Amino acid sequence: MTDTPVGDAPLLRLRGVAKHFGPVQALSGVDLDVPAGQVTALVGDNGAGKSTLIKSISGIWAIDGGEMQWKGKRVHLSSPRDAAHLGIATVYQDLALCDNLDIVQNMFLGREVVKRRLLDEGSMETTAGRTLSDLSVTTVKSVRQLVGSLSGGQRQAVAVARAVMEDAELVILDEPTAALGVSQTAMVLDLVTKLRDRGIAVLIISHNLNDVFAVADRIAVLHLGKMARSAPKSELDTQSVVELITTGTTTEPAVTKG
Repeated sequence: MTDTPVGDAPLLRLRGVAKHFGPVQALSGVDLDVPAGQVTALVGDNGAGKSTLIKSISGIWAIDGGEMQWKGKRVHLSSPRDAAHLGIATVYQDLALCDNLDIVQNMFLGREVVKRRLLDEGSMETTAGRTLSDLSVTTVKSVRQLVGSLSGGQRQAVAVARAVMEDAELVILDEPTAALGVSQTAMVLDLVTKLRDRGIAVLIISHNLNDVFAVADRIAVLHLGKMARSAPKSELDTQSVVELITTGTTTEPAVTKG
């Protein structure tokens, strides 16, 4: 069970977040709310600051200004370990999987279960299988398959299952459907929905607006390091999001859907 956020506070709240690299201001005054149990899509053009923002949330880069709140309490992240301790797991585009190891070995890499000084293979295999089953990942023939033999969608599933197994409350997915075919993309989007159904918040970074509108509850648009708009999906449409991505503003009136 997850703790209840303080009051009506979202799971993660950013206020006035700034980050610079020398003279380059990568993020400036970014505000963002990521509610628990919802899918928030982060979109923006190349160089908008998406990677900088997720790496700051993941603890890779410390922010230079503003604040982060987790469940209503201010936090300071100075390492990925700090983020993981809170319950933030990030699945980057390269997935950080070892092709020469099987699914079980990848899911438990660095935190193997040991019993009487020996690896508890049975326990790890059972846990890995149960986690994949809970996420409705049914296309994997065996948890002893080498990861190198899996499809792109299956690899994403393994990486996400590893994050879920670590009791993540927020899973950040960096371009999870990039370079995937139609069926594999559908599999990954279904996985995102399954995470939301389990009460896990998802922050998904994507260039594909079809994918974004298919699964997101909220959409946040970055433009040149600033938050152009962050709103429920019902208040936006594809044209307004494209305008926000390219210009930082929109001439489209707010969309209200019944």
